[in-house]
Amino acid sequence: MSKEILLVAEAVSNEKGVEQEVIFEAIELALAAAAKKRYEDEEPEIRVSIDRRTGNYETFRNWVIVSNDVVPALGSELNMQEAADIDTNLKEGDVYEEQVENPGFGRIAAQAAKQIIMQKVREAERAKITAAYADRIGELVHGTVKKVTRDNIIVDLGNNAEGLLPRDQLVAREVFRISDRVRCVLMSVNPENRGPQLMLSRASNEMLIELFRIEVPEIGEDVIEIKAAARDTGSRAKIAVKTNDQRIDPIGACVGMRGARVQAVSNELGNERVDIVLWDDNPAQLVINALAPAEVASIVMDEETNTMDVAVLEDQLAIAIGRGGQNVKLASELTGWTINVMTEEEAGAKQEEEQGSLVETLMAALDLDEDVAAVLVEEGFTGLEEVAYVPREEMLDIDGFDDEIVDELQSRAKDILLTQAIASEEKLEDAKPADDLLNMEGMDQHLALVLASRGICTMEDLAEQGVDDIVGIEDIDEAKAAQLIMTARKPWFEETE
Repeated sequence: MSKEILLVAEAVSNEKGVEQEVIFEAIELALAAAAKKRYEDEEPEIRVSIDRRTGNYETFRNWVIVSNDVVPALGSELNMQEAADIDTNLKEGDVYEEQVENPGFGRIAAQAAKQIIMQKVREAERAKITAAYADRIGELVHGTVKKVTRDNIIVDLGNNAEGLLPRDQLVAREVFRISDRVRCVLMSVNPENRGPQLMLSRASNEMLIELFRIEVPEIGEDVIEIKAAARDTGSRAKIAVKTNDQRIDPIGACVGMRGARVQAVSNELGNERVDIVLWDDNPAQLVINALAPAEVASIVMDEETNTMDVAVLEDQLAIAIGRGGQNVKLASELTGWTINVMTEEEAGAKQEEEQGSLVETLMAALDLDEDVAAVLVEEGFTGLEEVAYVPREEMLDIDGFDDEIVDELQSRAKDILLTQAIASEEKLEDAKPADDLLNMEGMDQHLALVLASRGICTMEDLAEQGVDDIVGIEDIDEAKAAQLIMTARKPWFEETE
């Protein structure tokens, strides 16, 4: 039997490419399971130890020592009185191990051993694959189509590694058959999956970037950087590139001689049209570059909402928007800004409407004439805070404004802001949070007052809220909101238990 164990461990290890130690551990578990069969009415703790050199093995039964006040579990525990009959040195918590007869290895035990060995081998293979690919996420991998189903394509990557390529991660209209060669980007490694652990994609932005990295040596050498990418898979894509060597034209390098490089990428992606955009650290210029070939007439940026209103000539509107809004959508994704494309006439009308609204707001808040409010808006003042706290010198530079006017405007603005602050504080003071909310873990008095002002006065009130209901209150983010709500719901779980 000893020689057979050594031969099995060596053969399986060589065939599956896993360490012999994994096979020995699996055989030990199988032998321990066979030994347990002898104890029909008990649940003993059995350990089998195989000599890795000779193949001989020994079987041991473990007993945990418990106090006399506890009823020992049948077959696995001994109380102190029983332990004293064996060895007076045994103490509570010790483990007493006795050697028992080795189990027979019949047909049923052999079947159990086979199942355990195969399970351990699969686990070892998964661990090996995880280790091999964990550092390759985002890289391009090559494989052969092994199986095609309605929802997925299984790709054989070699060395027992399989990747899962979902159909929604294919380039539009792509069809693959068994044995076809395929290139994909490794998106994630899922060690818990029972089937393929490697998630692949051909529709991601990373696929486009990696293809350019292969076709354009300057990218691989970090002479040219791809700063951003956006794709409408199978139809059109944009990449923004930047050079680290001013002697090299990044767009020309990516296009290649007679368009050879960009055409090679396009062919791999089902003739997806790729626009190469010059990266600029100025967001407005980057948006202008991204909207090419449309010519931009003017841009208005709103950093608070991260939006840009882009005005173009009437005959450029269709080009800027693109078929089905494709061009402006890709430009927005590439730049990270929400882009609103409109004609110059529409942009002018919108600006007049916004300025009119601001004029009315300042007139009502500061009790101003329309002319004075209009001058403030034209100079860029959009709210009471700017009027109240902008340096006096800047306001004095406005034509027609003297010391008296500036002092009066700033005094009015500060008085209104102070009144609003006092009203807000009084509202907080009137709120009465319950003691359980005040004393809740993760809560402070100010936050409890703010929540109470919103009608959330007790832990029960907070427990009934959703994350979206309290996100944004006093700068509470999603993680903080979830933590507070779960803390408030603890009493619910305790009642259930």
